[in-house]
Amino acid sequence: MNFKIFSFILVFFTITACVSKSKYEELETQYGSLQAEHDAAKNQVTDLEALVAELERKLGKASTDQKSLSQSIDYMKQALADASARKKEVEKRMAEYRKLVNQFKALTDAGELSIKIVDGRMVVAMPSDVLFASGSAKLSSKGQQTIEKVAKLLVTIPDKKFQIEGHTDNVPIRSSRFPSNWELASARSVNVLKTMVQAGMPENRISAASFGETRPVAANDSKEGKQANRRIEVVLMPDLSQLPGYEELQRLSEEK
Repeated sequence: MNFKIFSFILVFFTITACVSKSKYEELETQYGSLQAEHDAAKNQVTDLEALVAELERKLGKASTDQKSLSQSIDYMKQALADASARKKEVEKRMAEYRKLVNQFKALTDAGELSIKIVDGRMVVAMPSDVLFASGSAKLSSKGQQTIEKVAKLLVTIPDKKFQIEGHTDNVPIRSSRFPSNWELASARSVNVLKTMVQAGMPENRISAASFGETRPVAANDSKEGKQANRRIEVVLMPDLSQLPGYEELQRLSEEK
């Protein structure tokens, strides 16, 4: 009886031990699988975090690039607008120039004046020899007629201002009335101005200036050169308010 009980107990513990070992190995296998899955998931999380960081970096760069591109587009739009405004201004000046050339054709054909562009400004140039006697600031009869014709044509150009500029050659004058060519050129330009006002040019649209011998258009080493330098020029003054960027310049000047 005792032997049977002992045998039963031995068999029971042996079976129990076998079952526990088998279960342990199964659990150990499952744990290994779970650990591997955990490690794989952890690696995936690391990779995803790196991907997110890279995407955020690219997104930030794209945002910066977009801002830079937007600024470039705005700059180009402004540059295009400025270029368009300058083009319109040039076209307007060219139209005025063609109009002047057509209006003064009879006088230019007669050799009484010439029309040219100097430093972006339209200039009506008249030889002093046609207008004045040598060393004199008084207009000759023919000179007065020429100035009156010029004034009546210029006054038809609306909203424009003109400057009468006196020029001489480099031959000193040294008279009691005109100590230098500055005074001679000044007196001539003022007399031309007065004659143009009498012919109908509004006083607020015209001014006078003297440059003496400082702005020659030819060398003073020949008779022809000196003759070319003795001249009266009527300059069509540009309207700065129509130039691109004028409003910004005006604003800056008012801030100072």
